Amino acid sequence: MTMKETRPVIRQHVPARAALQALTVAFAFVALVALAPFARAMEIQRVVSPGGIEAWLVEEHSIPLIAVNFAFSGGSAQDPEGKAGVANMVSGLLDEGAGDLDSKAFQERLQDTSVQLSFSEGRDAFYGSLRTLTTNLSEGADLLKLAVNEPRFDAEPVERIRAQVLSSIRRNEKDPDNIASRVWFKTAFPKHPYGNPSKGTEDTVKKITVDDLKAFRKDVFARENLKIAVVGAIDAETVGKLVDEVFGDLPEKANLTEVPDVSPVTGARNVESMAIPQTVIRFGGAGLKRADKDFVPAYVMNHILGGGSFTSRLYEEVREKRGLAYSVYTYLAPMDHAGIFLGGTATRSGRADETLKLIRAEIRRMAEEGPTAEELEKAKKYLIGSYPLRFDASSKIAEALVAIQQEDLGIDYIDKRNDLIEAVTLEDVKRAAKRVLAGGDLTISVVGQSSS
Repeated sequence: MTMKETRPVIRQHVPARAALQALTVAFAFVALVALAPFARAMEIQRVVSPGGIEAWLVEEHSIPLIAVNFAFSGGSAQDPEGKAGVANMVSGLLDEGAGDLDSKAFQERLQDTSVQLSFSEGRDAFYGSLRTLTTNLSEGADLLKLAVNEPRFDAEPVERIRAQVLSSIRRNEKDPDNIASRVWFKTAFPKHPYGNPSKGTEDTVKKITVDDLKAFRKDVFARENLKIAVVGAIDAETVGKLVDEVFGDLPEKANLTEVPDVSPVTGARNVESMAIPQTVIRFGGAGLKRADKDFVPAYVMNHILGGGSFTSRLYEEVREKRGLAYSVYTYLAPMDHAGIFLGGTATRSGRADETLKLIRAEIRRMAEEGPTAEELEKAKKYLIGSYPLRFDASSKIAEALVAIQQEDLGIDYIDKRNDLIEAVTLEDVKRAAKRVLAGGDLTISVVGQSSS
């Protein structure tokens, strides 16, 4: 995530604050009112700009707001060797001065126009978003264009953001949840970019130069690896002009470092001793990529096993029956170069091995027997019925449309998704369970106190 804990004191205008509050309230209002029926009958338009840039558009003119989300393929996996954290630093600096505007001037322009820009990095992609009132679209587009095309990376904001990132890293080194996740990825993906922490380490962040930041932006920000979604009070012609204005000057081709496909290491266990009342556990192994024909059945299976919160098998066995943990969960992480099955929990000190034994037993039972017909029907009903809740705000819709494009699921995916869930059979789920859960022992990271 972008690190923006503190900013220099800058000029505050009451009208600007009021407009910003109005913008936030208006987006919330959209979530509650305008998009409730809208999410059930959504028309997605494929727009190709005069310059040849594609964007997906959902028009909604009842509220004068516009949400733009976009992603470039190539996230922290593109960080240079030994300099993990470059993508994260870039995400924190794009709105800290661009073009002829220094950091203070750029932030003042954002506030004066109630424009919201946001940037973040994932392992496989770099993300950005724009939120604006329709009356301020031109100004918002200008600021976003500057941020994407002409970031300054001036010395003062670079060192300020670096200091914030380093402070966050130091805090995370005392956070058992963060430690457990970091150790799991490092163990599961040794000598692979996925094994590096996205924020970097103290050593790597201190080594990052302005040239590294500029090179990342130049290599990753290109039209060929760009996905865009626009939602709100805007028509297709205006969207075409907007995306050309903001992204049209980017190079056609990206210069991405090749990232090899990889399978996570299985059967490894790391214990980090820490004097804390609860022991934090992360566990996982190989999963499936999103394009795999068994991904949807595996998704349904995971809901039954540990993804269904209060209704999952693991929740029932670990919390309800034995009170070993407040929560326990599993999920599928289909990344570009690896499919991953992940889970986690936290339990009382001295109960970690007991809890892990129970989790392993439930995973093994699912792999060997699969779910019952009743469990399958309940899972499908929930997954189908809850799907519209993902689209109850324009920002959620824009984010989802970018993800669908990234996963190459097709512009009609929202219309057919529930049919794909409904079509899943018991045999499909049992097959997927064997593929995901029977492929090898779990890799486990434990932070706290464990008996082994």
